[in-house]
Amino acid sequence: MPTTMPRTQRDPRTTTNPLVRAVGRWLGRVNARHPWNHNDHFHGWILRRLPRRRHRALDVGCGLGALVGRLRASGATVVGLDVDGPVVEATRARFAGDPGTSVRHGRFEDVPADGSFDVVTMVASLHHMDLEPALRHAAGVLAPGGRLLVVGLARIGAPRDLAVDLVSSFANPVVGLVKNARPARDVRSPVDDGPPAPVRDARETYGEVRETARRVLPGARFRRRLFFRYTLEWTSPTA
Repeated sequence: MPTTMPRTQRDPRTTTNPLVRAVGRWLGRVNARHPWNHNDHFHGWILRRLPRRRHRALDVGCGLGALVGRLRASGATVVGLDVDGPVVEATRARFAGDPGTSVRHGRFEDVPADGSFDVVTMVASLHHMDLEPALRHAAGVLAPGGRLLVVGLARIGAPRDLAVDLVSSFANPVVGLVKNARPARDVRSPVDDGPPAPVRDARETYGEVRETARRVLPGARFRRRLFFRYTLEWTSPTA
């Protein structure tokens, strides 16, 4: 029995079914009135899984620095990294008075693989890179006992992926109503003020990310999550 479906049939965003499209438009209107940030929602998961030793942390694809600030508050010296120049400048200005935080403009693959970081975080940034090389490079960047924590995006590749995304689609406005009961006039929160971040569709399916991670990073823990995300956790072996 095949485990994959044609992409146009498995992704509600690209379906031609008129009923599904109508429901999608209604959900879109509700979500726009009660917005919430899916990436920030998973910051708590990251903070709960930080290693006890976390002198230096690297946030890859730091954007406007929401997670950078929370990592800094955990006691780490933090390096934020992003490829978008205007975003980097805005984030540098935000942390200009903190000597324990630096924000760099550059690519993850150009970070020296010298084992100098205790934590590497990636929130909605891994799908912007070539998956396997990025995971291998993360292993080199981490110190022994260091931890990689990823909140990622992937494509629907199997019926169970579609089922999770359908549940997420209907749960999403419920969470929005809980978080923001009053309809929003401006969908951007204060931390979002600044240049828009680059957007890219994911190339790999959830299954492909899981299998690649387990092959490249033995012992990696992959979990499919609600709200169109997965989490990936890996701890570098100690000497």
